[in-house]
Amino acid sequence: MTSEVKKVLVIGGGFSGMVAAICLQQRGVAVDLVEIDKDWRTYGAGISLHGATYRLLGQLGLMEAYHKIGGTCDGVHMRGPQDQILAQIPTPPLGPNLPGNGAVMRPALAKILAEKVRAEGVEVRLGVTFANIDQHSGDVEFTDGTADTYDLIVGADGFASAVRAALYADAPAPQYVGQAVWRALVPRPAEIPTLTMWMGPKLKAGINHVSDSQSYLFLTEDKPVNEWVSDEALLPEIKALLAKFPSPVLTRLAEGLSEDSKINYRPLENMMLPRPWSRGRVVLIGDAVHATTPHMAAGALLGMEDGLVLAEAVASNDARDAALAAFEERRYERCRMVVENSARLAEIEVTGGDHAEHVQLMGKTQGALAQPI
Repeated sequence: MTSEVKKVLVIGGGFSGMVAAICLQQRGVAVDLVEIDKDWRTYGAGISLHGATYRLLGQLGLMEAYHKIGGTCDGVHMRGPQDQILAQIPTPPLGPNLPGNGAVMRPALAKILAEKVRAEGVEVRLGVTFANIDQHSGDVEFTDGTADTYDLIVGADGFASAVRAALYADAPAPQYVGQAVWRALVPRPAEIPTLTMWMGPKLKAGINHVSDSQSYLFLTEDKPVNEWVSDEALLPEIKALLAKFPSPVLTRLAEGLSEDSKINYRPLENMMLPRPWSRGRVVLIGDAVHATTPHMAAGALLGMEDGLVLAEAVASNDARDAALAAFEERRYERCRMVVENSARLAEIEVTGGDHAEHVQLMGKTQGALAQPI
């Protein structure tokens, strides 16, 4: 290789960091990946995926593995109070033999990505992260007392990024959008063939299938105050919220919820870091630089796309600075659009705004995400 970037450190073993490590290693770059969690765990319930995500998984050669652990479907159904179908929204696939949309449990998707990371020969170190970074020299001191020097350091350590905190003292604070999301694992309802949503006053519920036998239920709640919910309150509170929907399907699923339903609650916040996204030899990707709400089911997608595009930019540019500039040029507007459009969707839902604008904005954003990256 003639590139300045021959050795890369990826900090963070989430979706974006793993895809960056895979794609860089495939292009002849030596990659070290450090992950602070010694067990390399991924938390959360289900995650909705759409055509652009499957296109990326196909590029990684992971669709065969995905079909063994995830669910797929086509189209979106909007249902009324008694489960009658009010609208059907198509979700065309973005390539041959690819589904239009689907869902998977987050830990299951993380597992096949982690297996791919190791199969590509990435050097993985668990229970370790950085202690100090020199952005100019690429010198890194690690928490286990070791040190090394890298041509490029990728901060992929998520929404609460320690890399961002160390290098961007002027980074904007995350913004609460006035909503929270609940998720739970439920038996797959036989009468629900595809991703389905119900709209209620101040509430939005949905079901997406993660396998032939299981689905994940999500519920977005307007909540003016950003507050946490104790573990003991999770089950009774989600049941009380679902009781506000007359839907027979949601009623039945609510009755079946238990402590084993993997109930998850998260206040919704976003953050968009102004350009530049790199300083010296350090670049940020994923939620570390553009955290979005789940209104477009695109947060994980954007982070994984970052990893792929960064690797392509490194492989196409001999100079590191040119590679980072090319990466940022390809990613900024796409990520900004999703973050800002998702925030606007939340605002419309919270304020009871124009439903037609909501539909139009969702369609416009989906169309943009379907375009090549």
